[in-house]
Amino acid sequence: MRVVAMAVTSAALVAALAACRAPVPSGMPAAAESDDAAAVELRRQSARFAATELSADLTDLPPNEREALAHLVRAAQVMDALFLEQVWSGNETMLQALAKDESAAGKARLHAFLLNKGPWSRLDHNEPFVDGAPPKPASANYYPADATKAEIEGWIGSLGTDERSRATGFFTTIRRGPTGRLTAVPYSLEYQGALSLAAQHLRAAAAATTQPTLKAFLEARAAAFASDDYYDSDVKWMELNSSIEPTIGPYEVYEDEWFNYKAAFEAFITVKDRDASERLQKFAGALQEIENHLPIDPAYRNPALGSMAPIAVVNTVFSAGDANRGVQTAAFNLPNDERVIREKGSKRVMLKNNQEAKFQKVLVPIAQVALAPSDRGAVAFDAFFTHILMHELMHGLGPHDIRVDGRATTVRQELKDTYSAIEEAKADISGLFALQYLIDQGQIDSSMQQSMYTTFLASAFRSLRFGIGEAHGRGQAIQLNYLLDSGGFVVNADGTFTVNNDKIRDGVTALTRDIMTLQAEGSYAKAQQMIDTLGVLRPQTQAVLDKLSSVPVDIEPRFVTAIELLK
Repeated sequence: MRVVAMAVTSAALVAALAACRAPVPSGMPAAAESDDAAAVELRRQSARFAATELSADLTDLPPNEREALAHLVRAAQVMDALFLEQVWSGNETMLQALAKDESAAGKARLHAFLLNKGPWSRLDHNEPFVDGAPPKPASANYYPADATKAEIEGWIGSLGTDERSRATGFFTTIRRGPTGRLTAVPYSLEYQGALSLAAQHLRAAAAATTQPTLKAFLEARAAAFASDDYYDSDVKWMELNSSIEPTIGPYEVYEDEWFNYKAAFEAFITVKDRDASERLQKFAGALQEIENHLPIDPAYRNPALGSMAPIAVVNTVFSAGDANRGVQTAAFNLPNDERVIREKGSKRVMLKNNQEAKFQKVLVPIAQVALAPSDRGAVAFDAFFTHILMHELMHGLGPHDIRVDGRATTVRQELKDTYSAIEEAKADISGLFALQYLIDQGQIDSSMQQSMYTTFLASAFRSLRFGIGEAHGRGQAIQLNYLLDSGGFVVNADGTFTVNNDKIRDGVTALTRDIMTLQAEGSYAKAQQMIDTLGVLRPQTQAVLDKLSSVPVDIEPRFVTAIELLK
């Protein structure tokens, strides 16, 4: 009975989203009929995301590949509906009600709802902006609405090894049976209707394309939607060698704020920049060398990383679900399955057109406010782009599979709700460590040394504006405060920030060591202490953030290439 009900709900949500797919872009003039205070405030909030046209060059794609790309966009739209359902059980009903409100405030609320994937502002500590919306549930819609975190923890602790693995796995929700007993429900059952629709589009795209690796991935991922076994399709995704580069499925765990166990549905539909991808692939060959020189106990290093480390530079055609809510992704490192990482490695995808838009519309204006005048000229797109790449590479390095009290486990499972913030901080800071190592080895030109630290400092304020309730923002607060305490960054008398070249390297190395060591130990207590003491906004930092009110926080993409495809 539950499966049928969920299938109907998912189909209705897909339809509701399609009906209001093109909200008024932020920054547009107010609607004439009723410019009330609520509409003005909501438009102000949404305008923090700069309306930006994202396009990709499809000149070299023949008609059959464009047909495949269009089917992939349709499949991605289903991920929007699935993600809304995962965020909160009330999202579908609220979306349909908002879509019927033709007032200025109603249109502004609908726009903000679609932007945030729910009735809470992700930049404002999840404050609700729709009357009647409850507080944003930390458990999202992965666990029973009437359950407590303590109840779920106690139940998981009572399970045997195999049952516990399913309950804490990426691809199950936790529900109550008829007797009230908790049980793990596979995604393939929970979201059967929507996943069947997405799989149809993936198979249609597979039938249209003549690119062998793309066809193989799409068929495998369509099968995975019905089996919950994503291993084969994850490997085929890493082996992609095609002009179209799709990423679609359940991946990141940020929305599960209780435990960081459950994966959210998302999609990035992109086309590959082959020249840029080939230029950056050289970094993949240095990963084992970097791992071997991490500033941690050698026992915590991985002597044999997965052999595959592909790097894809792409331009976004369309993104959806967890990939298009609030702040936009600049790059990602997947899959997150520790088994795939251990056996095969992972792939890094750089969203070039997203990054160019963020750099020009957000980072350059921030640098003019946050940095000392003498440092502003050192902010460079090459340093921004390269550090983002290294951030994604470093997600695959350092501790993953660990032993705690003699039992095999993972960093993700031991750190629970602290995992995402700590892992984002790790990837950021160890990315700087790795770049410095490659500079010292002569593998990167030394001219990047100054620009990478200065660009990173400016970008710290960019990330902090996402809010410290968000994993990237909290992880950035940890780094900024640590480097201020160690003297690597300095606050000037006029309130601007600058890099101390004499101390920045030691600070970066020390924080890399501290984070990776607590991960290797699986120490939840140390992770929580780091977040509590360093994951905060100090007065000097807040003073700079207060001066950035006229600078966009991020971009709001308008996918002009996808719009043309779907015509």
